[in-house]
Amino acid sequence: MTLRQVSLAQFRSWSRLDLDLNDQPLAIFGPNGSGKTNILEAVSMLAPGRGLRAAPAPEQARQGPGAGWRIRAALGDHAIETQAPPGQPRGVAIDDKPVAQTALGRLLRIIWLVPAMDRLWSDPPEARRRFLDRVTLSLFPDHADLALTYDKAMRERNRLLKDQIADPGWYRALEAQMGDAGAALTRNRQGALTAIMAAQDDGDFPAATLLLLPGEGQADDPDPDSIADRLSAMRSRDMAAGRSLSGPHRADLGAHWGPQDMPAALSSTGEQKALLLSLVLANARALSGQPVVLLLDEVAAHLDADRRAALYDRICGLPAQSLLTGTGPELFDAFGPRARRLGVTKTDGLSAAREIAG
Repeated sequence: MTLRQVSLAQFRSWSRLDLDLNDQPLAIFGPNGSGKTNILEAVSMLAPGRGLRAAPAPEQARQGPGAGWRIRAALGDHAIETQAPPGQPRGVAIDDKPVAQTALGRLLRIIWLVPAMDRLWSDPPEARRRFLDRVTLSLFPDHADLALTYDKAMRERNRLLKDQIADPGWYRALEAQMGDAGAALTRNRQGALTAIMAAQDDGDFPAATLLLLPGEGQADDPDPDSIADRLSAMRSRDMAAGRSLSGPHRADLGAHWGPQDMPAALSSTGEQKALLLSLVLANARALSGQPVVLLLDEVAAHLDADRRAALYDRICGLPAQSLLTGTGPELFDAFGPRARRLGVTKTDGLSAAREIAG
């Protein structure tokens, strides 16, 4: 299935935008603040979650938190709609039937790379964990439901801890739920890392060895009983902290690459960027056979001409639709006729777009 059209209404700087898509990469260019990234964010809202900016729905409305917005898309023969009416939470419908957000992950895989992710290897562990879970969700659509189950049980356990409830009977069922869901989350994460490493293509973008690093005191073995037993053993410490200090929710992502096994965190800024691109490209390759959309925001700005051309060659060879942004059309010259180009401008707070001949 191909994402054939995306329509925005009152989303960010766009009063209205009807965007026709095909299998060619779409290069979106324009000045900073013109609304390029808003297009990518709108497409990212066709996935479960808050999209590539992780913004609350009221903040995405063009006219402010009291207004609303709507995004419609055609994916093959399916009609997708997600909207946040004024004063209401975001809703999702597929073929005019209301569904949970998690249903989007079973229909379309959306992968993105944005400038804020350049700090991934120096950011706190939760940033890498979010990145890993997005990758995992693209490969294992049940990952979102498992995370919701785990988080719900953990929130209830944390409430007991904060209230200083000592009766073990209140904890056993919750810790068993966390053990079952947490073990499945761990298996999915391990499976995703295996798939990504198998799909890497070394060369201009380095292949890496990826590791799932357990949280504090957490065993590598994704066994439900081990997780539940650990939670039980740590109740006293967790009660003093008022929260669960160990478990799959504390996991981290590690990476090292090259003949010297250079840790990603110690690599140069340029190599860290190249490594991220390698992982994102591998993620798209690993999803061959699935509907995949790749969103790359300002990805070419800090690449030299040779690596930029190599990136575009790989994008054109991916089993995915790709949307890229940049400040000027010259950043996409190496695509030649292989990509479409969309120029974006902004006047009086409103964004406008027109397709430019390649």
